[in-house]
Parts: sequence; C-alpha cells; structure tokens
Amino acid sequence: MRSLKLVLLGALSAAALPPLNLFFLLWICLPLLLADIDRRQSAKGAFLSGWLWGLGHFAAGLYWISYSLLVDAARFGWMIPFALGGLGAVLGIYLGAVAAFSRLVAPGWPRLLLFAAAWGGAEWLRGVVLTGFPWNPIGSVWSDQIFLLQIVSVIGSFGLGVVTIACAGAPALFLQSRQQGAVASAAGLLVLAAIAGWGAGRVPDGAMPVQPGITLRLVQANIPQTLKWRPEMRAEHLAKYLALSRAPSATPPTHIIWPETAAPSFLEQDWQARQAVAAAAPEGGLMLVGTLRGLVENREVTQVWNSLEAVDGAGTVVGTYDKAHLVPFGEYVPRWIPVQKLTAISLPISAGPGPKTLTLPGLPPVGPIICYEAIFPDAVIDRKDRPDWILNVTNDGWFGVSSGPYQHLAAARMRAIEEGLPLVRAAYTGISAVVDPFGRVIGSIGLDREGVLDAPLPQPLVETPYARRGGLIFSIMLLLTACLAFYVNAKRSHRL
Repeated sequence: MRSLKLVLLGALSAAALPPLNLFFLLWICLPLLLADIDRRQSAKGAFLSGWLWGLGHFAAGLYWISYSLLVDAARFGWMIPFALGGLGAVLGIYLGAVAAFSRLVAPGWPRLLLFAAAWGGAEWLRGVVLTGFPWNPIGSVWSDQIFLLQIVSVIGSFGLGVVTIACAGAPALFLQSRQQGAVASAAGLLVLAAIAGWGAGRVPDGAMPVQPGITLRLVQANIPQTLKWRPEMRAEHLAKYLALSRAPSATPPTHIIWPETAAPSFLEQDWQARQAVAAAAPEGGLMLVGTLRGLVENREVTQVWNSLEAVDGAGTVVGTYDKAHLVPFGEYVPRWIPVQKLTAISLPISAGPGPKTLTLPGLPPVGPIICYEAIFPDAVIDRKDRPDWILNVTNDGWFGVSSGPYQHLAAARMRAIEEGLPLVRAAYTGISAVVDPFGRVIGSIGLDREGVLDAPLPQPLVETPYARRGGLIFSIMLLLTACLAFYVNAKRSHRL
C-alpha cells in the first residue's frame, strides 16, 4: 500500500505539467514524498521512495508516447506497457538517487535544500546521459505564468526547477515543527512572488518591435501520421501544402515555412517536387521546407538526414540544416536493442554537425532546430555565430491530441526566453506558433487544425545572462544551495 501511494502521488504530480499546469499539486505531492524519505531508515529505503514516486511521475507525464506506438499498432502496439513502464522505471532512477543523496543531511531545512539542489543536478544529468532526455523539467509547471518564467533568462529551466522544488517542498518542514513549516512555506511563497515581480518588470506592456518588411507564413496541413507516408497519397499531400501556401492574405507573406518532413520526398533529388515548391515561393522570398535529404550512390539512397532546406523561386537550395540530436527508436535504434525503429524510412537517420546559423536572402540570421532538439537547453544555437531568431520545425503528429504537443511547445518557449530570441514554430499537426523573446505567443494555430498563420518576426533582445554564462550560473547556484544545506546541517549538529 505504501508503494502504491508513492506511485499515485508521483502520477498526480504530473498534472502540474502542461497543459493542465495545476502547479499547486506539487505543494501536496512533494512534501508527502519528503515525509516518506524522512521515515525511511536508510539511503536504500529513501532511494526506493524516490524511485516509486518518479515511476508514477514520468509514466503519467509521458503517457502520450503510447500514441506513437499506435500509428502502426499491428507492429508496435504490444510495446506500450513496456515503453511507459520501462521509461518511467529508468527515469525514476534519477529521483531515487536524489532522495538517497538527500539523506546525507538531517531532515528539515538541510534536507529540503539538498533535495532541491540534487533535483536540479539530476535534471541536468537527464539531459546528457545516453544522449539525454530532458523532457518536462519541473520548471515547466510555470509555462502559463509568463512573469515567473522570465527567471530562466538568468538561471535557465533547470535553475527554475531548483527554486520550484525548494518552494513546493517547504511544507514538509511542518513535520519538524509548526514554526519551521510556516517559516519555510512563507519564505517559498515570498521567493516566487519576488521572481514574479522581477519578471513583471522585465516584460514590456506592449508588443516587441518587429523586423521590417518580413511576414512569415506558417503552414499547418494537419495530415494524420497514419496517412503521411502512403506513397499513393504523396501527390495529394504536396498539393495540399501548395494550396495552403498560395492562400490569399491581407498581408502577403515574404517567406513560407513548412514543418518537419513536410515535403513528401527527397526534395533535392526530386526535381519535379522542388520546382513545384519553388513555384509557390513569394516573389523575392523563400520556401523553408522540412524534408529528408539523401546521399545517392549508384542510384540508391545510402544515407539520410532529417533536414530543413531553403528553396528560392528558381528551385535552388540556398541553405540547409541537418538535425543533430536524433530521437532514439524514432530516427535510430541503439545497436544493442533488437527492435525496429518506428518511422517509415528503413535507413537510420544520420546526425548533422550541430547548431548552425543560416544566412538566407531577405531574412535575419536564423538558428534552425528540428523537433526534439527544442527540449535541450544551451544547445539550440551556435554560440560563436548568434542568430537573430530560432526556427523550430516539428512533427508532433505522432502524439495525436494529447499532452505531448503542449509540453513540446512549452519547452520551445523556454528556449526563447533563455536565449532572448524570438522563436517561430511550424508543426505538422500543431501547435504552430510565433513566440517573442519573452516567451509570449503572439500568434498560433491550435492542435489538430488545418490552416496558415501569417505573422511578423519579432526582433531579438541582447544576449541574456543565461545565453552568456548559463552553465556557470547554474553550477554556482547548485553549489551554493548544496553548501548551504551542509552548513545548516553542521550548525544543527553542533548545537545538538
């Protein structure tokens, strides 16, 4: 019964994440986890508490992954319980380690602070170990609180997670004494209020200035993933994208953006499709198209990249970006795991070299990212050649009408705030959006809808503190929090 309670508490805490954002649930679920850790007699027992809570949290928060396995249910449907349970169990190890580590100090203030610091460190590790999977950092519970989100421009999303855990876990100190619980809880609320107040002063009342002479059209054709790669429908899909690209508008677009793998073939090799795309380009403008790019040897495709290509009105590819951070099991399968990848292309996708700034005719320098790459803080732009905006093309059609696309958009918005750059997001089935450098959505096309969005391109901010020294700031924050935990613990031990 105790184990089931912890799993259920972790699952309930997932409702604090987008799109529900019931953040107050953390003020229930986290103190109860900390209370259970305090009752354990050993670090091993504490690990079990954290692991069980994490199992529920990650399995519930990532339930939408099952939708991708239902796109070809006959082949992959059987994997759903293993994927959700297995992923929750593996990711739960991080929270188990956090709980065990927190046992190094006494319950109360020391354990709360060390638990928060360890949580932040675990989230960072989750973003790098085995290529990383930093989906749903706990700071994303504030995705609908724009003023609170502004602090990620200084400490990043993982830093916001440290603050969130410390504040939400504070009521656990009521177990030590009413006074400690009241002081800790009040202090947590004051910290959040101060952050929100600072954020309110940072965000301007009006809209951001925009780049002159630029109107972007985002095309969302909303083609179901089950139909996307059917060979007999490729011409129909291309015609749909072209028709939406040519739809009349009060303000004619200067550049048109299609989402990830929207082109139904290898665009560079398919001259006819490329000419059709080029014919839809605005006069003097570009088509920015998500497509697969192939290396052809002896009339066979031997290597494939998931790419963004910029095509001008003459059909010339004037810029290319290849996705660098690939999705396990979707774009490649680790050699030691005997399962097929989910996507229709049999060849594994090759990784590109990493963040890149494209300089394209008629546009400010742009940093492209494709789909999954938006979840990785500090890895979305070329630091040596800072762009003026971020372009995120994605296909969330794998996840249907679920929490997944909302969580993905929340991650992308945090990248905009961290970097101080506007973000333009073209999604296959939604949610397409234009986001200013404060994370405000200035226009969007909802999930599971067909349409276009014509919008200006906001101007960037100067480099944020996070963009300049984000890793250093976060490291110092973790070190200071952990040191404070050990200092308070030592003082308490000395008094005893």
